[in-house]
Amino acid sequence: MNVVRLDQLWVYLSGNPLLSLLATLIAFLVAVRINRGLGGTPLLHPVILSIALLIAFLLMTGIDYATYFEGAQFIHFLLGPATVALAIPLYDHRQRVARMILPILAACLTGIFTAVGTTLALGWVLGVEHEVLMSVAPRSVTSPIAMGIAEQLGGIPALAAGLVLLTGSVGCALGPFIFRILKVQDPTVKGFTMGLAAHGFGTAYSFSSLGAAAGAFAGLSMGLTGLLTAFLLPLITHLLGL
Repeated sequence: MNVVRLDQLWVYLSGNPLLSLLATLIAFLVAVRINRGLGGTPLLHPVILSIALLIAFLLMTGIDYATYFEGAQFIHFLLGPATVALAIPLYDHRQRVARMILPILAACLTGIFTAVGTTLALGWVLGVEHEVLMSVAPRSVTSPIAMGIAEQLGGIPALAAGLVLLTGSVGCALGPFIFRILKVQDPTVKGFTMGLAAHGFGTAYSFSSLGAAAGAFAGLSMGLTGLLTAFLLPLITHLLGL
């Protein structure tokens, strides 16, 4: 009787878009537990673990991505409000931001040209195909912007999103180590650097591990880097004839 009921429950859930939402939430909760059990290592970030768990779930159940996204798109929608909400802690530090606006812009531009320049140069040396190269180029900005840039340049948005997650995970793993080597102590400098190099991952890390001020500056650098990259990267690729 219990088997029949469970079978009926699965039939109901498998045809219901809420299954995707439920699976996403459970995967993230499990990933957080695993990450905490391993000491919170950034090498196994909860987002990366969640992706692996969801891929396994979709393969086992035979659910295609389009069907999954139909139910999980509510979480995707929340990316927008969550990003805008980063302006709230930044508002508390608006006076300091105003005083440092020129160094902030200079740092963002330096980070953009370094990330894009090294990526394009390495891709050119290795003979990477144009479609893949245009997917890799925006890897240092947050996923929604990177996907839009990649699509505009003729890249693969899904590949761009995956590379963004990989970049953020590596940034969170290496960032604290580099800060210790360079003896960086200012939390706002750490936060700004993490947001610039590791976008959303770095911003989340800054809020959770470095404090509100670091998180605010991480959100600022993430937003500015995404905005400037969206304008500059198409221009750079056009000037290079790519």
